[in-house]
Amino acid sequence: NWTYSRTFKTPFDVRKWQKVNLVFEGVDTVAQILINNITLGRTDNMFNRYVSTVFCSEGASVFSSKPFCAEHFQCIQIHIKIGPRVQKEQCSFSWDWGPSFPTQGIWKDVRIEAYNDYHLIYFSLTSFFEKSAQQWSLEIESIFDVVSSKPIAGLVTVNIPKLQTRQTFSVKLQPGEGSIVLLVNINKSSTVEAWWPNGHGKQTGYNMTTTFIMEAGYQIEKSSKAYFRTVELVQEPIPGSPGLSFYFRINGRPIFIKGSNWIPADSFQDRVTYDTALHPYPNPSHFHKSCINFLFVFDRLWLLLKSAADANMNALRVWGGGVYEQDEFYDICDEIGIMIWQDFMFACALYPTDQYYLESIRAEVSHQVRRLKSHPSIILWSGNNENEAAIASNWFSIPYADREVYIKDYVMLYVKNIREIVLTEDKSRPFIASSPTNGLESVKEGWVSQNPYDTHYGDTHFYDYSSDCWNWTVYPKTRFASEYGFQSWPSFSTIEKISSTEDWSYTSNFSLHRQHHENGNDQMLQQIGYHFKLPQSTDPIKKLKDTIYLTQVMQAQCIKTETEFYRFSQSEIIKGEGHTMGALYWQLNDIWQAPSWASLEYGGKWKLLHYFAQNFFAPLLPVAYEDKGVLYIYGVSDLHADHKLTLRVVVHSWSSLEPVCTLAKEGVTVKAQSAVPIYKESIDDLLERCRNCTRKSCVITFCLVGEGGLQSPTNHHFLSSLKDAVGLEKSHISASVSQQDDIYIFVLHTTAIAPFVSLDVGSIKGRFSDNGFLMTEQKKVVVFYPWEPTCVEELEKSLTLTSLVDVV
Repeated sequence: NWTYSRTFKTPFDVRKWQKVNLVFEGVDTVAQILINNITLGRTDNMFNRYVSTVFCSEGASVFSSKPFCAEHFQCIQIHIKIGPRVQKEQCSFSWDWGPSFPTQGIWKDVRIEAYNDYHLIYFSLTSFFEKSAQQWSLEIESIFDVVSSKPIAGLVTVNIPKLQTRQTFSVKLQPGEGSIVLLVNINKSSTVEAWWPNGHGKQTGYNMTTTFIMEAGYQIEKSSKAYFRTVELVQEPIPGSPGLSFYFRINGRPIFIKGSNWIPADSFQDRVTYDTALHPYPNPSHFHKSCINFLFVFDRLWLLLKSAADANMNALRVWGGGVYEQDEFYDICDEIGIMIWQDFMFACALYPTDQYYLESIRAEVSHQVRRLKSHPSIILWSGNNENEAAIASNWFSIPYADREVYIKDYVMLYVKNIREIVLTEDKSRPFIASSPTNGLESVKEGWVSQNPYDTHYGDTHFYDYSSDCWNWTVYPKTRFASEYGFQSWPSFSTIEKISSTEDWSYTSNFSLHRQHHENGNDQMLQQIGYHFKLPQSTDPIKKLKDTIYLTQVMQAQCIKTETEFYRFSQSEIIKGEGHTMGALYWQLNDIWQAPSWASLEYGGKWKLLHYFAQNFFAPLLPVAYEDKGVLYIYGVSDLHADHKLTLRVVVHSWSSLEPVCTLAKEGVTVKAQSAVPIYKESIDDLLERCRNCTRKSCVITFCLVGEGGLQSPTNHHFLSSLKDAVGLEKSHISASVSQQDDIYIFVLHTTAIAPFVSLDVGSIKGRFSDNGFLMTEQKKVVVFYPWEPTCVEELEKSLTLTSLVDVV
């Protein structure tokens, strides 16, 4: 048990105020709150806001059972203890990617607030578009605590100068807690710029002022940002396929969802900083040019979310086993166009439905929806993570006779309580009860479907560590892939900080301790072994570094293959399956330094997977796959217009930097927001056309080029496992580093083709423009974007260059 206490003198005369509240924005988790040794309240839900009235005057509409009229609060105490049933961040008790650090304490703001007459508790705005009138409107909801014993009348003025919109409303506030809802119609003569996801348009927001002038005397002025966007979750029949679609329309436009899953960025939430002084990226040109050690703290939230946007992501799923994120998280997502699939905090477990627990959950859901619903970035509320699947697949060995009891509890919690509150509080975005789910089909089947992983409905979670990940046929041709992934180890520079020399082995106690996924380290080696030679060095540290490198290469290549499969499946139905409209890999970020599914290491360093994501999520991308000896290339586009492009296909022999043969297919039409086949050739014909080539001796690269600088990333297709490659030579890669304004230029030269070239500058914070690439030309220029002060000398000293042929 822990006791937090503070003795203080009130900075105001309590008796001059009708109501004085002690407000806890977040207590973790079971606690008793006392002032002057008198209990004010108890807490048992980490995600609730707790308000205790410490003083309430005569004549006010609410009376405190323990009023205080003294000038001094001698001591405030909060006793924290472990309780029997807590609503708390579940992963704080460990998960297969994180440690068991169950925190306790005051984790959010605590304050005393005093007011007369009325007080604004929640203020939110949501946008709607009326198609028939072709007009945008804003629904503004204000929730007040009115302490006056009589109704209070007044005027509310809403002003959005840039949209030439100003409206005044007469309102009357009733005693007690209640809300007023105002509908503001936007001036039709003004052009409204909608909020768009990253890659689809701007994230325009309009400054808005709402002024409350009440007859009681004082006024409240609320400044906010108004965003305009609509969201629909479309579940409707698809010609030629059983089941229903499952995709999002933003502002009337279908959007392919590209991104990842977000977990808590730290076991200790107070470390997850957001400092506006460092936002956006600090400009390195402000740093001293010489190598001086600065004390420099980078804003972690901005760094992680900006890294998602920089990798061409447009969405993240806030997973239900963590926490509802801080306000700044959603502010950043609004600003940079990252859509949020927001789970409620229930994951992989069965929950009680007694009245006391349900009341706590109802308060939690109301608070969180009211707090967050103004954010245009949030496009979906989801009731839980994997709990429909848990019951359907009987994860918890429930006797068949009791199954109906658990389904009844499930419906009671997620449907009759959580869903009911969400639909009442927020009519601007869709709700699903679980993930994975069959969506409307699950509803039809009584909210727990027979098979929530059915590819013909809803979303799926898919993991397969034993099959060869290069084999695209093992992946589900699903409507929406909301979880999938493979593990890798973080960089040596990341684990070096929290380990000792004796730990630096793949089989050390440290390596086993940090791996929380059963057989995870072995599964990575098995997956590597399908296509690469395992490290055999007698130097234990080199062997570990080589293994780490290969886990990252394997992970990047696996998730590339799977994501590209989902992207090229978006426009086709094959055997009743397809129309895939979302790919959210597991997971974006790490909670500590350990092997995991993340593409960003603890601290924000990009793994090779994140660099690959920048390419496989590119707005324009050619994707290749083989089927029965035939090579197919699809043109995948998120662009809003059709484009006539040239497809360049280059075949290289592993033993030469000179191409064996080159094909330029001109006039290729890549359709807007679709995936279309643009090239087809049997591998035998291709090898015959490119003489002196076999599957083992050659590799294919390809890209799309258009007018006005439009170009896709260069993609690759391996014709055999790289462990069987013939002609791969030990390449000598050199790098020169120079500074250009606030970035650094790395010029690489190679003597031979080099697969999976990795640049690593150790603990120097920053990212490269490209990494883990196949180097098929003698020279390549890579840019380094620093996140902290550095210099050429420091970068040269820290640089390690690795390619596949360096692994021995």
